[in-house]
Amino acid sequence: MSQIDNESMDFASGMAAFEAKHFSRAMQMLSPFADQGDKVAQHLCAIMHQNGLGTVRNDAKAFALMKASAEQGYGLAQHGMGFMHLEGECAEKNGAEAAKWFRLAGAQGLQGSLTTLALMYQQGNGVPQDEAEAKRLYKLAGFDDLG
Repeated sequence: MSQIDNESMDFASGMAAFEAKHFSRAMQMLSPFADQGDKVAQHLCAIMHQNGLGTVRNDAKAFALMKASAEQGYGLAQHGMGFMHLEGECAEKNGAEAAKWFRLAGAQGLQGSLTTLALMYQQGNGVPQDEAEAKRLYKLAGFDDLG
């Protein structure tokens, strides 16, 4: 078996371990991929560090991994960055920064990001209050009858 076959099997096994909630095994198998810059592995390891799953909770490591993944354009990590900044979890609470990340994830079609961003516009949270923009985003997220 080639090195690449072994690596893809390790990655698949790490993903399977994460899905099965075997977090310490997932962390062990996915960490090398995260260290090599794999955006999916970075995102999953960030979640585990953020929530203390299979490892000791580490906000700084969670933020660094989530940001590295998000900066590679991974929509789920961009959504994660949005929530970190919206809630002030693992990151400084910053509505404008949250909106930036939700906008990026929403541009990739993530419904939850569009919906959260719409709510932020509705409430004027981190962005100017703008009912028309909120309605536009809700509609984009697939909610036609809100407002």
